[in-house]
Order: sequence, then structure tokens, then C-alpha cells
Amino acid sequence: MNPRGNPAPLAESRRRHSLDKRARVLTVLAALEKQGKPLTFAAVARAARVSTWLTYAPGVREHIEAAQLRQAHSTPSPATGSPPSPLSLRSELEIARQEIKDLRDERDRLRAALRHQLGQQLDVIHASDAATRADELTAPNQDLTHQLQEASSENTASRARITALEEDLIAARTSLRRMIRTENTAR
Repeated sequence: MNPRGNPAPLAESRRRHSLDKRARVLTVLAALEKQGKPLTFAAVARAARVSTWLTYAPGVREHIEAAQLRQAHSTPSPATGSPPSPLSLRSELEIARQEIKDLRDERDRLRAALRHQLGQQLDVIHASDAATRADELTAPNQDLTHQLQEASSENTASRARITALEEDLIAARTSLRRMIRTENTAR
């Protein structure tokens, strides 16, 4: 409490400070996205001069994840024959891992929601109406099953992409070692 015993000005000051930090994060996020730099929670926190914890907080995390998805979907395919850099491979790998994690979380959340909803509805329904209600629930259940299958197929595709990226990274490292070895023996 302040000397006068009124906590309202302190609370207001803290609220403004918090809003300022969140605004800085969103501004920096937009700037990094515009520049095409890899978007990670740590990079955004460093550039905005805030704690990494804030970038994971609700209301901020969603903006960063959305920007990461936009960046992942708008990444142009390399038109030249030059191999991707290890840094770009690492960021693509991190984005793919985050997408997989998000898909798993969504799958688990959908399963839990379905179980909870079906359990509540079955508790409320009279025994004579159970068969009729089960038929009514079949269509939404099939929709959720379809969504789960789509999420699983996206997960499988992401895993395949991760494997390919890891193989590319190993090949790039091997090539770099050879180049360094050749350069060192030439001296």
C-alpha cells in the first residue's frame, strides 16, 4: 500500500505498465513478421525487452502462434539451387514441432470435450430415450472423428516433414564438415 493507504493508483499504474508491455510485444511481433525474421517466443521477448513468460501468457501467445502459422504458410519455396541454411532448417523444424504439439493438444481437447459432453447428455436422458438420443449423437461424433482423423493425418505429414528436415540438416552438416576439412587441408 502507498503511504496514504489507497492501493487504486498503484493498481492502475501496474495495469498500464502491463498493457504497455503487451503492446510492445505486439508491435515487435508485427515488425519481425514484416521483416520475415524467424518468429520464436524467445526472439519476440528479446526484441520487445520483456520476459519470455509474458510471450507465453494468454492473450499474447495466440498472436505469436498465429504469426508463426502465417509465416510457415507463406514461406516461399527456394527457387534457386542453393540448399537451405541450418538456421532456416532449425526454425522450420521448430515451427513443425510446434504445429505437431498444437495438433496433439487439439486432439486431446476434442476427445475430452466429446467424452464430457456425451457423459453429461447420457446422465440427463431417460433410459427409454437413450437409443433415440444415441442416434442423434452419431452425426456429431462422426464429425469429431473425422476432425480427429484429419488432425492425425496432418500430424503424420508433419512427422514426415520433420524427418525430411532432419535428414536435410544432417546432410548439410556433413557437407559443411567436408568443406571445412577441404579448406583446412588446402592450407
